[in-house]
This record gives sequence, structure tokens and C-alpha cells, in this order.
Amino acid sequence: MSDKKPINDAMEHMSNIEGYPTDVDLKKLPKLLRYFGYFFICFFSISILFIIIAKLIL
Repeated sequence: MSDKKPINDAMEHMSNIEGYPTDVDLKKLPKLLRYFGYFFICFFSISILFIIIAKLIL
């Protein structure tokens, strides 16, 4: 479980039962998923920069 401390026992029990998602560390993922994550982030970053530059030029 994560480092976050629950407010009380009921909240801890609810988080254990419902399975709240935890933070994802990209370095612990398999290589294929890691590369897909890096590609996804880079693709959208470059796309946003391209759109901004295109709007400034036109």
C-alpha cells in the first residue's frame, strides 16, 4: 500500500476492500509499457508545441 496514512480504521478498511489505485513508478513497469508511456508523453508534448508554433506562424 502507499505511504499515506488513513484517517481512521474505517477508511483503511474501505481502501483495502475497494482497491484504490496507487502511484505508478514507470521504472518498475515492464519495458514495453515504459516505452509506450514515454512515447505517449512525448507525442502529446510535441503535438502541443507543433500546434502552438503553427498558430503563431499562421
